[in-house]
Amino acid sequence: MLYLESAGRPLRSADFFFACVFRGCHWHPASTKYRNALSNDQHPSSLKSKAGCAVQVMESMYPLRTGDTPVAPSIKRQRLRPLNPLVNLLESADSSHLILQREEANMKLAAAVFLAIGLSAHAHVARAADAPQPLALASVFSDHMVLQRDARTPVWGTAAPHANVTVSIDGKASVAATADADGKWKLALAPHPAGGPVTVQVKSGDESITLDDVLFGDVWIAGGQSNMEWTVKDSDGTDAALAAAANPMIRAIDVPNRPMDEPQASFDTLGWQVAAPETIASWPAVAYYFARDLQQELGVPIGILSCNQGGTPMEAWTSREALAAVPTFADDYDQAQELLKSNAKDAEGRPRMYSHHVPTVLFNGMLSPIIPYAVKGVVWYQGEDNAGRPAEYHELSKTMIADWRARFGQGDFPFLFVQLAAFEPGGETWPLLREAQAETLDVPRTGMAVAIDVGDRHDVHPRNKAEVGRRLALVARHVAYNDDQIEYSGPTYRDLQTEGDKLRVSFDHAAGLRSAVGELKGFEIAGADGRYVPAQATIDGDAVILSATGVTEPKSARYAWAAYPEATLKNAAGLPAVPFRSKK
Repeated sequence: MLYLESAGRPLRSADFFFACVFRGCHWHPASTKYRNALSNDQHPSSLKSKAGCAVQVMESMYPLRTGDTPVAPSIKRQRLRPLNPLVNLLESADSSHLILQREEANMKLAAAVFLAIGLSAHAHVARAADAPQPLALASVFSDHMVLQRDARTPVWGTAAPHANVTVSIDGKASVAATADADGKWKLALAPHPAGGPVTVQVKSGDESITLDDVLFGDVWIAGGQSNMEWTVKDSDGTDAALAAAANPMIRAIDVPNRPMDEPQASFDTLGWQVAAPETIASWPAVAYYFARDLQQELGVPIGILSCNQGGTPMEAWTSREALAAVPTFADDYDQAQELLKSNAKDAEGRPRMYSHHVPTVLFNGMLSPIIPYAVKGVVWYQGEDNAGRPAEYHELSKTMIADWRARFGQGDFPFLFVQLAAFEPGGETWPLLREAQAETLDVPRTGMAVAIDVGDRHDVHPRNKAEVGRRLALVARHVAYNDDQIEYSGPTYRDLQTEGDKLRVSFDHAAGLRSAVGELKGFEIAGADGRYVPAQATIDGDAVILSATGVTEPKSARYAWAAYPEATLKNAAGLPAVPFRSKK
């Protein structure tokens, strides 16, 4: 969460510099991901402040330098060289807050300087308003990007109102569009096979934009919360991954964490990056390993649109229109809006929601700016933040998946997700959330990677991200690429039969059933009273035979039904069985 604050309220952008001088302010620090991005040698090409005119002037007078730290979502810390004796931006030694320290003796001089800046800014903006809007591409387009192969590829941006815009590839196959009255334009490139690099050129009148080293391949959105956001450098096997990272066929772009109360059209970005030791360290690990394995198998470029934020519920990633169409979720959204209206009475300026827990805010701030970029599909790792409300997760998942597919307008693209890993503090709702995730497989062209066996007893962020990425790649090969020659799933519950005082549980994806280690564990059975007890389990072909002392008439069975279960059933491919219960 990033916003300026003074006297407990968010500052309006026009207040910013004067607040620094007269009231003092502090900020909530940027995410580690965004800090890492700003420390990169590359300079953000789209860092344009949407704050007050004084900020615009300061940005033009004093450009950012490498290492500058963000002060607000679209305002980066300025090294105010003429004012350094007056306003020092310092990192506190014992906290992550930036403290604005000022010298009381120079307060009047500082105020006068800021006032002069503000007055000159008004003149600057007035002059700029008369100038035609320059040709620009949406934030998601840059050098080194990957465009979706074999599909019509939307390209969009802004230009002067009613201007003609053309886009060409290597000077050929030019496609034209006309900007509307607001200067917005959009067109679609014809399908192009995998390959490259190519040069994309955008022209409008005397203006042109050239994007170099562009590839055509498969583009995947990497969405979810912290287990998707978790970086390569913080995961197991970092040294080996970095040593083998150089691969120009794998690229990624990061959408910065930004909850917003209205859909956004742009975002600050360093642009697309090519896989190398110095870049992938801060990439989302699951997405990187997924891309690496998929690229090695398919031999085509893979692009990752990293769009994720830790500690976020699924409803934050869903549009307000989609939530409003489902009564249960409409109530949640309405409650959030009522809270906003209630607090707005005590706020100055237009109130905004910056909490990433609020419905729709991440759809608005992070997903909306990349729509309708052509993609192959989505890989999704989320659910921890919804685990306390498992009953609604299945419906919420279907709602969000349908929402994303409709927004991107590319049909039922594959949506692949990770089932929650084992984690002891998860409590009794985690098995229910896993069940809701498995039920989402009733949505066409979805797939699930099971992670029950790679969890950490005490850490919600298991470090073995390479295996999770590998399993997602297997699922993708089946769901997205129609490869029926591989095993992509662990054993899944098919049916249950009573055999005297025993139960026969049959499975699909059951070739070579075995226990990962020693005795087969994780099964429980219950009689008519519904009280589950641990069961002895024996493998018999594609089934497991269950029995338990004291249960003479078993009625139901379940497997891996705990937050951190001792579950050992796998198939010949080494993939773990999906947790289940035969009766709700």
